[in-house]
Amino acid sequence: MTLVPGSALPQSNSARLLRRLAADPLAAAALGMLLVLAVGALFAPVLAPYDPLRIEMSRVMQTPSPAHWFGTDGQGRDIFSRVLFGLRLTALMGFCAIAIGGALGTAAGMLAAFYPRVDGLIMRLMDVLLSFPAILFGLAIAAIIGAGTLSVIIALAISTVPLTARIARGAALTVIAQDYIAAGRVIGLTDRGLLVRYILPNCLATIVVFLTLRLGQAILLAASLGFLGLGTQPPTPELGTMAAQGINFFFFAPHVAIIPSLVIFALVLATNVLGDFLRDILDPRLRG
Repeated sequence: MTLVPGSALPQSNSARLLRRLAADPLAAAALGMLLVLAVGALFAPVLAPYDPLRIEMSRVMQTPSPAHWFGTDGQGRDIFSRVLFGLRLTALMGFCAIAIGGALGTAAGMLAAFYPRVDGLIMRLMDVLLSFPAILFGLAIAAIIGAGTLSVIIALAISTVPLTARIARGAALTVIAQDYIAAGRVIGLTDRGLLVRYILPNCLATIVVFLTLRLGQAILLAASLGFLGLGTQPPTPELGTMAAQGINFFFFAPHVAIIPSLVIFALVLATNVLGDFLRDILDPRLRG
């Protein structure tokens, strides 16, 4: 189906999406899990029963109980409260990195596809960026501006740009080859008009699916950088940092490390499953 600028998604497609979701219990469960986690993150100040930074040395290393659903950590802080706030920060870093890197990568890919003269230059630059892992970007940026949330977002955004650029370029080349783009050139449409009104809307589905799948990886990388001490610094709660702190008590209080790790696992798994579902729905090559 070719999208027309300004057109809305057909009602039949919306109904089809809901039917496919109802017929796929795994995707429905993933969506439900994401909604639960999103509510927990968004309303953390309301849902958290304790101050996540409050130290209670008389409650150190308590196991899960009605008073502390996830137990307490090495400083007596309520793990459930810290998980809610940590989930908010970890997810925020992933979303921000994907939004920034996705926007820059899409722009680079579109320009490379539309202007053959700069195609080689842009894509060779993307190849250079692809040769560096996100962890290395995190180390370099932490050395320059210091470890912290901003360092993680910048590192993940940079690592997202070349991957998105490749996807956007491939999708744009397919659209540019269509007859209506040539017709638009003949009637005098500007380059900006062609890119914004015709090429970008017809590439969005492919890019959104990729970024949805990339989101899970970005969240996992954000937690990994936090685990290595390159992300948000204590005492601010962040899931990767919490898991790293819990390693010190793993043999006599394993819940301190296991619980934030399970939350990371659930968040990444749900995101990946939903991304696969969206790919099956939006990719015309996979439609039944």
